[in-house]
Amino acid sequence: MSAATRVRVAVAGCGYWGPNLIRNFADHPDSDLVIACDAKPERLVSIRRRYPACTCTTDFDEALSHPLVEAVALATPVSSHFRLARRALEAGKHVLVEKPLATSVREAKALVELARRRKCVLMAGHTFVYSPPVRKVKELLAKKTLGRIYTMDFSRVNLGLFQPDVNVLWDLAPHDVSIALYWLGRPPLSVRAQAKNFVRRGIQEVGYLSLEFSGGIWVHLHVSWLAPVKLRRVVLVGSSRMLVYDDTENVEKVKIYDQGVVRNPETFGEFQLTYRTGDIHSPKLDSTEPLALEISDFLRAIRTGAKPVSDAAFGLEVVRVLEAAQRSLESRGATVRL
Repeated sequence: MSAATRVRVAVAGCGYWGPNLIRNFADHPDSDLVIACDAKPERLVSIRRRYPACTCTTDFDEALSHPLVEAVALATPVSSHFRLARRALEAGKHVLVEKPLATSVREAKALVELARRRKCVLMAGHTFVYSPPVRKVKELLAKKTLGRIYTMDFSRVNLGLFQPDVNVLWDLAPHDVSIALYWLGRPPLSVRAQAKNFVRRGIQEVGYLSLEFSGGIWVHLHVSWLAPVKLRRVVLVGSSRMLVYDDTENVEKVKIYDQGVVRNPETFGEFQLTYRTGDIHSPKLDSTEPLALEISDFLRAIRTGAKPVSDAAFGLEVVRVLEAAQRSLESRGATVRL
């Protein structure tokens, strides 16, 4: 692809995640990194040194007014997502917003409608739906390899990173909510949440989230900034097999267990349980970086009009679940129907 036809991109936010976006946009054959922006000039020093052709600025308006910039990627604090995404869309830019899309359904809907009116691509950065292990599990679920799904138990815990503007549910749970929605292909029927703060006042650091889906599927999430070890694990239990997806594993991230419980009738009105133990299988997985796949999807949507996997509508559904969780939390764990 010639330089004239590559999508020219500005990245705002060069803290924790922004440098990963910058690296991928700079390396991608279909894009040119034009501007890197951050309010803290010290964060731009290494960016300027590594990408000398990229303009570095502390002024977001400079990125929006640059005549070459066609798309903006936001890796800024969650509380700024709506404000900055709205300004970028109003400037006619395509926008990739890191998760979550916004901090309320009202804000997310406003961004979706603005993108529609301005004919711009708006995409939520739910990177895990591009992860090869997550995609493999979706493929297995589509084939009913596990049988009828009973439960999904997610654990996403580590020590930090504490966020200054949102609680742990809004910071970590979007990853696993997006995975659950992607795997099941539908929103939950109800949401319940509990969370508690121990270190700082007013911002919960440990949380539990329960989602009930049609078909009786129960999804449970545990998220925490207060844990001595890093866990990124999901256990799926089905009527035929069970599965563990552990993202911290280096090689065998997905393992299928041919194990289960069979209920056999002995006499009328009486049942006996049989426990089945079989082989463990680990499927071969693609090794492509998920963020590279996400950015390719974003650029493809800009160039061809194709619908991204993590499009604005998908990002809105994740926000809808998170907002319901927040309402449940404020109602002392009451069930919120969707």
